[in-house]
Amino acid sequence: MSDHDTNGQAWVVPPSEYAARRPARWATGAPRSQYLTMPDGCRLALDWYLPEGSGAAAPPPSFPVIAVMTPYYRRFQVSAPGAEPAPNIAIYRDFFVPRGYALVVMDVRGSGASFGRRDAFRSPTERGDYLALAQWIAQQPWCNGSIGATGISYLGAASCFLGSTGHPAVKAIAPLFAVSDTYSDHVFPGGIACKTVTAHYDDLIRALDWDRRDALKAYAYFSDPRYAGPAPVDDDPQGALVRQAIEEHQDSFLLRDMAPEMAFREEGSLHDPALHSGACSPYWYLKEVAGKVAVYSVSGWYDGSAFVHGSVSRFLTLRGPHDRLLLGPWDHGARTNGSPWRTPGASAPQFSILSEVLRFFDHHLAGLDTGLQAEQPVHYFCTHAEAWRGSAQWPPAAAPTQWHLQPGGALRPQALQEAQTAQFQTRFAVSSGRHTRFERLAAQAIVDYYQDWAAHEAQMCSFLSDPLPHDMELAGHPLLELNVACSEGDGALFAYLSELEEGGNLVYITEGCLRLAHRATREAPERYRTVWPFRDFSRASARRMVPGELETVQIPLLPIGWRLSAGSRLKLSLSGADAEHFQQVPHGRPPRYTLRLGGADGCVLRLPVAAAVTGP
Repeated sequence: MSDHDTNGQAWVVPPSEYAARRPARWATGAPRSQYLTMPDGCRLALDWYLPEGSGAAAPPPSFPVIAVMTPYYRRFQVSAPGAEPAPNIAIYRDFFVPRGYALVVMDVRGSGASFGRRDAFRSPTERGDYLALAQWIAQQPWCNGSIGATGISYLGAASCFLGSTGHPAVKAIAPLFAVSDTYSDHVFPGGIACKTVTAHYDDLIRALDWDRRDALKAYAYFSDPRYAGPAPVDDDPQGALVRQAIEEHQDSFLLRDMAPEMAFREEGSLHDPALHSGACSPYWYLKEVAGKVAVYSVSGWYDGSAFVHGSVSRFLTLRGPHDRLLLGPWDHGARTNGSPWRTPGASAPQFSILSEVLRFFDHHLAGLDTGLQAEQPVHYFCTHAEAWRGSAQWPPAAAPTQWHLQPGGALRPQALQEAQTAQFQTRFAVSSGRHTRFERLAAQAIVDYYQDWAAHEAQMCSFLSDPLPHDMELAGHPLLELNVACSEGDGALFAYLSELEEGGNLVYITEGCLRLAHRATREAPERYRTVWPFRDFSRASARRMVPGELETVQIPLLPIGWRLSAGSRLKLSLSGADAEHFQQVPHGRPPRYTLRLGGADGCVLRLPVAAAVTGP
């Protein structure tokens, strides 16, 4: 099966059908480029592409504009013909410009051909740069007065920053696979440092920013030997200014060094109290977006780290009539349809996300009659059913069901009246493997996700249900409540859900994690809405475990749309480590965990079973 938008009948007009009504009418002009000087004197490199005549009707004199801000080079200089000079940008250029949009692309401060130094991951300084960019775009004769922004990952978060600048021309953004909270969506999911980000991703950024071409060869997306560093702007044909800019980049921050200073959310750095994880995150500025800018948030069940939580939280926080949410069976950036039941040999998604974004921008930027108001605000893919669902809300209407952890590794709907305990020992070598959602954060070209899951899961403590008597569809956020004691003053818990099919094949569904020192919960603030237990991850809220003392701890799992088949079994697996992706907690002291099973406060898994669905 595929993820095509006609599977499930969730749209009145599917995105593919809408795009067919909007064929490419114009050619894409060659890029023009220049440096744009920021208020502090820093010069940033930008390109722009305009629609041009192609034998059809002449394009209009002005266009709605889509802005993309990237740290991955707006354009490469190439040493020989045939190489795509803008591998990070081509999808937007080739899709939107022929359909009547101007495209402006900027190397963010401290990257590509731009000058400056980066002082944090998505520094607040960049937000000021984006206001200056919007002012420049609005002054161009080819801009019709409407600006939007989109992009994947960093680019998507940058679009949120642009949307929060308050410039009146910015009317719609579509952040794709983008965090809302740099802390818990990305660098410290569950309060645990993610090594994939702090080490492996850091290596990629340094290779780009310092123009280390030999190091870039390790990354499939940038490995073309014809790439010869960032392209200079038109007024710098010999690249002298590019070389000067790269010299400045070598003084930029390193995430692996700075991350320990951000171990607590919203705690300021010693050298600058105003520089903290909140100020580097889109959620910090959402009040400047709400009601002013339409937002379409897009993510996937296999998105990196906890990025899907960022898209959901952004949607829940904004709650505007023009805000939308799309969740598919995709990895980070939708390079792969991660469903184990996809058509064999067809890993590339057949759903065109940009077709859906086109309709959104046509409605809010171009003023076209798109029929968008007749569509549900939320669409999500139900894996294993291999069908799209529409919903008026997220999460969809569901009937929470409880599954109780029982002695002997059983998982059942009934609770034991008499309490017992079970133990498992953390082994810091246990891992979820190297075919996970995290590898894409290091720009690894994973195609088959969790293909070796059974071998890694076998090293964990697990609880298995009886065969299901009928299909069971999940839609929302599973929640694990453990009554647990830890032998140390701190620890980490990783929880995984799997479907064990009748034939014995074990299929990964979703996961969640938590550092126990951050177990305290509180009501979510208005600027950061969730439907899972909210934690502020602050130093004030952190507290050590009392070794050997039982406490109830809630571990939210990442959301999912999934249908378990009749005859399959549900499996819950627990580990105290994920060696490939997360730091040890505590270092060199693997905890032993004791679980209370049964009784009034035994361990329980709460599942969001779909109450009603749209489509088959």
